[in-house]
Amino acid sequence: MPLTDVLERLYARRRFGIRPGLDRVGKMLGRLGNPEKNFRTIHVAGTNGKGSTSAFLSSILLCAGHRVAQFSSPHLVRFTERFRINGNEYPAEKLAGMLNIVLEAAPEEATFFEITTALAALIFSDEQVELAVMEAGMGGRSDATAIFDGEMTVLTPIAVDHTDYLGTTLGEIAREKAGIIKPGTCIISANQPDPVRLAVEEQSRAGKCILKTFGKDFSATRNPDGTFDYHGMGMTLEQLTPGIAGRYQFSNAAVALAAAEALGACGTGISSSASREGIATAYWPGRMELIPGTPPLLLDGAHNPAGASALAEALQEYSYSRLLMVTGVCADKDIDLIYAPLAPLADAIYTVTPAVERAFKDEDLSVFFLKQGIASQPCGSAVAGVCRARSQASGGDLILVCGSLFVVGEIKAWLENMNYSGIRG
Repeated sequence: MPLTDVLERLYARRRFGIRPGLDRVGKMLGRLGNPEKNFRTIHVAGTNGKGSTSAFLSSILLCAGHRVAQFSSPHLVRFTERFRINGNEYPAEKLAGMLNIVLEAAPEEATFFEITTALAALIFSDEQVELAVMEAGMGGRSDATAIFDGEMTVLTPIAVDHTDYLGTTLGEIAREKAGIIKPGTCIISANQPDPVRLAVEEQSRAGKCILKTFGKDFSATRNPDGTFDYHGMGMTLEQLTPGIAGRYQFSNAAVALAAAEALGACGTGISSSASREGIATAYWPGRMELIPGTPPLLLDGAHNPAGASALAEALQEYSYSRLLMVTGVCADKDIDLIYAPLAPLADAIYTVTPAVERAFKDEDLSVFFLKQGIASQPCGSAVAGVCRARSQASGGDLILVCGSLFVVGEIKAWLENMNYSGIRG
């Protein structure tokens, strides 16, 4: 059975949109025999850095000799990217059959993400993984992944996002995301703004959890040569080289190292050499991903204000004559805040319309930049934008593709000569 045929049935479920709650996914997993109970789960929740932090932690666990799975969303190019076993995408030919089983068990009103989450459970159980690093969707307490009985929660930086579902203030959003934490478990948290920190501490006290936070219980120091030193709860590692580029990645890597330390303290074998190797060999596509060429392409899926600020800071590490920015966003994004740190760095901007529903039109985005006095031209598709930028580039220029994961995904598919269909969720 071709995967494309089964995926069409899954994609049809997107008509149900986003429906917070655990009843539907719980019913589905029950019909499947509760496969989520056959492996240990580590939750990763937050706003930015979930994918990178999950990739660092998964890589450490793999280097330590454990059989590890990683679940993420959305995918960039292929649906199979969401399910990784020991760092490898789950094969499409096997996924088709597994997805068909889950679809048969799915309640009529089950959503796209709920079915995808149940699919992860079935795949990971069938593959007999020991540990699954589960990236939450947009939320926490009511996120479909919360149905998994996580023994640890890793919290990446939390910022304002998805206000239609999670709350209008940072504190409300933090309480919702922190709601995924299970009582009596360990929490590893990145450095957080005060409203978030207070919400996490409240959740920790209520659940009698063990909370370890960046800056208090562990930390990292970035070195001038691009390496960093990790100062942990029980170990120190110097001159670490992250496999994922970006000067901000040292903090994501430190959170993953702290999680590995905490797991080790509970009996999960993880040596310091495995931690070092795992940080160095971690890979996560579409985040500060440099594609060699003349000129080179830099792909980054920063799609909110915090991510855009981190991208702007990371650009300081790159040398170029001019920065040509190919960019597009979804219509529900705050373009003023997203582009505030990035637009002043660009010498020319090529606006594109992401190949996804609710995309912000390239013509409208171009007008937004022109009103600020920044040279901009609408190009239509992401591929057309890159081609236009390449045709107008000179030696020493750098083409930055950013603004949306879907823009980055479209370019990666084009570079890999694959078909692309942007799927949110």
